[in-house]
Amino acid sequence: MDPEALRKYSALHPKPAGLALQYGTAGFRTKAQQLDHVVFRMGLLAVLRSKAVAATIGVMVTASHNPEEDNGIKLVDPLGEMLHPSWEEYATQLANAEEQELQKVITEICQKAAVNLHKDGLVFIGRDTRPSSEKLSQSVIDGILVLGGQYHDYGLVTTPQLHYMVCCQNTQGQYGKATLEGYYEKLSKAFMELIKQSHSSGECQRHLKIDCANGIGALKLSEMKPYFPQEVVIHIYNDGTKEKLNHLCGADFVKVHQKPPGGLDMKPNERCCSFDGDADRIVYYYKDATGHFHLIDGDKIATLISIFLKELLAKVRQDFKMAVVQTAYANGNSTRYLEETLRVPVHCVKTGVKHLHHKAQEFDVGVYFEANGHGTVLFSKAAETKIRQLVKEEKDDEKREAAKVLENMIDLINQTVGDAISDMLVIEAILALKGLTVQQWDALYTDLPNRLLKVQVADRRVIDTTDAERRVVTPPGLQEKIDALVKKYKLSRAFVRPSGTEDVVRIYAEADTQENADALAHEVSLAVYHLAGGKGTPPQP
Repeated sequence: MDPEALRKYSALHPKPAGLALQYGTAGFRTKAQQLDHVVFRMGLLAVLRSKAVAATIGVMVTASHNPEEDNGIKLVDPLGEMLHPSWEEYATQLANAEEQELQKVITEICQKAAVNLHKDGLVFIGRDTRPSSEKLSQSVIDGILVLGGQYHDYGLVTTPQLHYMVCCQNTQGQYGKATLEGYYEKLSKAFMELIKQSHSSGECQRHLKIDCANGIGALKLSEMKPYFPQEVVIHIYNDGTKEKLNHLCGADFVKVHQKPPGGLDMKPNERCCSFDGDADRIVYYYKDATGHFHLIDGDKIATLISIFLKELLAKVRQDFKMAVVQTAYANGNSTRYLEETLRVPVHCVKTGVKHLHHKAQEFDVGVYFEANGHGTVLFSKAAETKIRQLVKEEKDDEKREAAKVLENMIDLINQTVGDAISDMLVIEAILALKGLTVQQWDALYTDLPNRLLKVQVADRRVIDTTDAERRVVTPPGLQEKIDALVKKYKLSRAFVRPSGTEDVVRIYAEADTQENADALAHEVSLAVYHLAGGKGTPPQP
């Protein structure tokens, strides 16, 4: 490490006085103008991580579904997964260190994590379409070069594409080619193979309207269009040429407001979907003949995929363990349908993709989705090897054909992280193969009416939870109060949890009617306000 170079470059990326940030599930996120020192230092950290694990590390500059003025940065570990939790601590320490402590903090990280600075370090960089992203990724490069690291800058990519590249690189190409062409070819080839077997192929074109949140998804989908079969016609809306990123559009807007995005003209019974700003989330929706809006969220996507995979697994007759992983936000009726009708085990974990991903790794086939539309399917190495072997060697036609469909699903799914493009193709293939309309898919079960609220508090840390965030431990008396309120309504449940990013407490309630769900959510928010140090005026109904 060259202390002089570190001092010189660090002075070019000064830390604003008094600013402290925390590396959370989504990495660092804040106003773009406050991030320059952070991204420079994450360039440093990425090189240290790369040298520590002797593998390529990814750095993605994005703030996903946040407003355009914000930006953020997150690191990607060798197999395309989230950064290891012990390194999240190092990221926070490094980002918040005062200028004169920087070298000391780096030395401490090297000692704790046994980093050999003489080893090579390689970092892959990607960024979204925000106006601030290009300059910030230049600052990342400054950090990488100071510690003698090498880099490859992919420029504009979706977040899941960068995760994919990192995984391809570190599996020596076993997962695929670490190029955009490689990504498009692998996914489109698997998709074509699946679509070929659908009964409707050739007869009619399948139209899909896609709201790309005025983000990177539009650019990458346009690049991928030539790879699609003629039967599939995609119509891209909110492509970023006119409006601001995530403004009144995108998966998060549609899910939270339960209404269609601006800039997309919906006719009755047309299939539509929305990506979020960095294309790692997707939700579907349609309007019925009466003009009523229907949202198909992550829970229903997980259910569709589970039905399809369960049928195939039954046909290959192997003893594979399959499960669905959800969070407390999953609609109660989705959990009931999966457990009681489909008879698939369901596990509930804390909110945050890393918790879902980690749990899903325990099964041969682990389906995980958050209600917000972020999710994927993981296949164990053993299951994948067995399925590929059946395709080659199985004499029984039915078993071999089912294994072939599973093999194409494995190739179509981005197993590193939730990926809106990949998930969209998986859904489109399943709907085609099963001959399902969007309405039939929606009718699998009816969501219980629900309401999400948030209450501002002086300090979100006063709330402590247990049982995958479904029960409150502190402050005392709050859980008893929630229990008493829930008893007043039919088919009801409610839980509260501190936000991971701001001083608010998030409230979720569901009940037999929308009126009751709203009333329960409001009563719980009042309880939180009074017992957990609410700020400002009490919540209004």
